[in-house]
Amino acid sequence: MKIAVVILNWNGKGLLEQFLPSVIAYSKEANIYVADNASSDDSVDFVQNNYPSIQIIQNKENGGYSKGYNDALRNLNEDIFCLLNSDIEVTENWLKPVITTFEKEQNTAIVQPKLLDYKLKDYFEYAGAAGGFIDKYGYPYCRGRIFNTLEKDEAQFNDNSNIFWASGACLFIRKIVFKELNGLDETFFAHMEEIDLCWRAKNSGYNVKYVGDSEVYHIGGATLKNTNPKKTFLNFRNSLFALTKNAKGNIFPLVLIRLILDGVAGIKFLLEFKPIHTFAVIKAHFSFYNNLRQLLEKRKSVKSRIKYYQRTSIVVDYFVNRKTIYKRL
Repeated sequence: MKIAVVILNWNGKGLLEQFLPSVIAYSKEANIYVADNASSDDSVDFVQNNYPSIQIIQNKENGGYSKGYNDALRNLNEDIFCLLNSDIEVTENWLKPVITTFEKEQNTAIVQPKLLDYKLKDYFEYAGAAGGFIDKYGYPYCRGRIFNTLEKDEAQFNDNSNIFWASGACLFIRKIVFKELNGLDETFFAHMEEIDLCWRAKNSGYNVKYVGDSEVYHIGGATLKNTNPKKTFLNFRNSLFALTKNAKGNIFPLVLIRLILDGVAGIKFLLEFKPIHTFAVIKAHFSFYNNLRQLLEKRKSVKSRIKYYQRTSIVVDYFVNRKTIYKRL
């Protein structure tokens, strides 16, 4: 089974200097690629001069995470694609448990390793922790991370478990399934496109798996920090995109409740003296309205839909019932 480890880069020479050595040292089973999204720094020259064994894929434009990976993976022939953020440190033998899972479980299409915080290595990392889920209204949460509460890694998730979504920070997917699903949805640009991808895979009958024997460390926010309103905009908008496209049942009352909950979040931002994030939520809603017709057309193409949630409202669980860690849900 051949694996392509593909690192998407945009003006990230510093991250490549810091993290490529671990990828090279511990990825003997894989072919390593750097897919460059039309960087204006000297990232490409740095890789070519210092790591000639790494293959460079040069995208013509910065199409974000979604288009960047779609363009980069189009002509690769390996059996498994690993979409790896440039701000991740991998560990020894990180690939072997993943390969074993794919070999033994033919219906498993997507795999995520344990995602730990690079700066606090005994804590889970925000972007995916020990595997993700969503509630009825499309709000994401993870084993090991609910909203901004991060759990300490105390071996509570040293398992192999079915999950709903795998983090795009380090996501393994079978090439045949990536092609079948027509890759990532490029209207997302960045953020939550991996949830949409996993949701489509689940609706198509495939399994998404967390493999706790594989560990990586993630900085998180190296490209777009949580304080950036663009990240708020993309997260709120893209969550609505995924919900509208993929959710089972009558979508209109579901989306209406979600929009109201987003409005509450916008008010919360105001009370926290973060008006720029309130405006980002409003902007996200207008972008959603502008794309609604296209989203409904995509929804028509979905042949079957599974029940996608375990919790009705993670917002109520967390903020009202004070259930801040996964085992209390």
